[in-house]
Amino acid sequence: MEITCINCPMGCSLSVVLESGKVNSVAGAACKRGIVYAELECTNPTRIVTSTVPVRGGGLRMVSVKTGSAIPKSKIAGCLHSLKGIELEAPVTIGDIVVKNVCGTGIDIVATRNVWVA
Repeated sequence: MEITCINCPMGCSLSVVLESGKVNSVAGAACKRGIVYAELECTNPTRIVTSTVPVRGGGLRMVSVKTGSAIPKSKIAGCLHSLKGIELEAPVTIGDIVVKNVCGTGIDIVATRNVWVA
């Protein structure tokens, strides 16, 4: 399997050999982070999800949000669906929990910007 490492600007082209669903070898990594990335990407890929939600009564109409840490790629659609229909009331503070334990991952979706009352 051929993948491109996204851990740093080098973007190493990695060749990964899988056997029985496990990584047997990784070639092409310029550093150890590339090897770790390849192993995770091939066995349990995860991503941090970012989005926006509307805010009532604030100086901004929308606030940016993100998952507190990476969630499994298979949960991304459910994560985004959980934001549908949510509208926050100003003020919103960085770190405010928007959705707790999104999709049963144990990870919260949090605000990433302050929005003060207009």
